Amino acid sequence: MQNAKPRVVVTRKLPDAIETRMMELFQVELNLDDTPFTNNRMIEAVKTADVLVPTVTDHIDASILAHAGERLRLIANYGAGVDHIDMASARQRGISVTNTPDVLTEDTADMTMALILAVPRRLSEGERMLRSGKWTGWSPTSMQGHRINGKRLGIIGMGRIGQAVAKRAKGFGLSIHYHNRQRVHEDIEAVLEATYWESLDQMLARMDFISVNCPHTPATFHLLSARRLKLLQPHAVLVNTSRGEVIDENALTRILAAGDIGGAGLDVFENEPAVNPKLLAMENVVLLPHMGSATFEGRIDMGEKVLVNIKTFCDGHTSPDRVLSDIF
Repeated sequence: MQNAKPRVVVTRKLPDAIETRMMELFQVELNLDDTPFTNNRMIEAVKTADVLVPTVTDHIDASILAHAGERLRLIANYGAGVDHIDMASARQRGISVTNTPDVLTEDTADMTMALILAVPRRLSEGERMLRSGKWTGWSPTSMQGHRINGKRLGIIGMGRIGQAVAKRAKGFGLSIHYHNRQRVHEDIEAVLEATYWESLDQMLARMDFISVNCPHTPATFHLLSARRLKLLQPHAVLVNTSRGEVIDENALTRILAAGDIGGAGLDVFENEPAVNPKLLAMENVVLLPHMGSATFEGRIDMGEKVLVNIKTFCDGHTSPDRVLSDIF
């Protein structure tokens, strides 16, 4: 691939600036109408491409990769998470996988903080009341919510995004707690004034807010199971900007409907784009359409990462964002 332009297949519409640069560098098949690939179209893509550029909406499992041609040597994912790619199957076939870490950190942390504020202060409820014409004016007891200053936030997954959330939350007067596969360095703990919990169960039972910031892997599927969700305090608020599969969504819906926790802020769902209809009807739930990283700046940064990963690989070098394991 060092002499000829590699054939690159892009599965979704990307920012114009990124697509233009791709056209200059590679032989590219773009998806200008942004129609998600069907299984048949994906199979055709892996048969003919040197490089595939998928997104989180593409499910590239073993049955898809079984059709991969000898030319396919790189899957340059447009996004940080790779849970939609069968990493073991890719490795078995000698296909490298890259992602776009770091550039989504600040945007996702911003959205996490927005949800931490929106749920207890009932922002969505207030906005709906105003637009519906039901607001009759200020009242001392109208639309009361809960302050976040002085409360405890438990972060599940203290990686880049988890730490960025902690920095923001600390500024709002929240006490930082976290559960992680491994304890972070003591210097990071000191800066964030963070308390480590080896037991997730114990942390869940003591927090006012829970933020899910771990990746979706086989080990974290339904990490927040029905049993664990029952450990949350009656006033607790659960926020998820990671992956819907980390939470048992049906169990969460039941617990919210029963009033067993205070509320939830969800940017991701277990069966996207489908959302449980019962969640849609709940006033104490803020729902967003997976837009945690959706900024103009972030999308450009993601695309630039993809360009660098492809160009480096095609020049015969190891891509800077090669994913070495399906467990972050």
